[in-house]
Amino acid sequence: MRMTWATATWDVTEIWVSRPPIWTRWLPKGLVVRLAIRAPCQMKAANKNKKSEHLLVHSIIDPFIHEIHLKDVLQIIIGSTILAVPVGFTEETWRLGEKLPWINVIGILLLSVLFISIFIYYNYYRGKIRHHWDKFIERIIITYLVAFIIVSVILTLIDMAPWSTDIFLSLKRIIIVALPSSMSAAIADMIK
Repeated sequence: MRMTWATATWDVTEIWVSRPPIWTRWLPKGLVVRLAIRAPCQMKAANKNKKSEHLLVHSIIDPFIHEIHLKDVLQIIIGSTILAVPVGFTEETWRLGEKLPWINVIGILLLSVLFISIFIYYNYYRGKIRHHWDKFIERIIITYLVAFIIVSVILTLIDMAPWSTDIFLSLKRIIIVALPSSMSAAIADMIK
């Protein structure tokens, strides 16, 4: 946005302050404060619309950080391992992978993604989803993929994912074990 003040002209829309001013001491630690500067020419347009704006407008951005960091990925790895090991080592899941048709396995996969989505939405993005759709989808995909990879490594190590002989059986077993594994990964990701 082009702003004009007396004879000086500059391009500024907002200034991000890394250290909040003194008046924000009462705010919780870690908040980001956004300051927006309005030019006098914009104030005239705003006054025409009968909106009251000040030259310096501040708004507090939500304190939750939506990005996924290495710490979050490590928590997802540990969380997915918590339930991948006991469920992956049971013979019932191995036989279930042999007996279930693909439509049921796809249903289990969709159910896993639905459970992760609901859990992540209600714990992180409730009321903030409009501006953070991309981060919401990214967190769901990363959580499920990490759980899927952890389960596939564990089942391959115990020789219950026969990749060379039957890839479809391996995928069925991994998807079945990934249901509880992805849920525990989403729960572990919530821990601060």
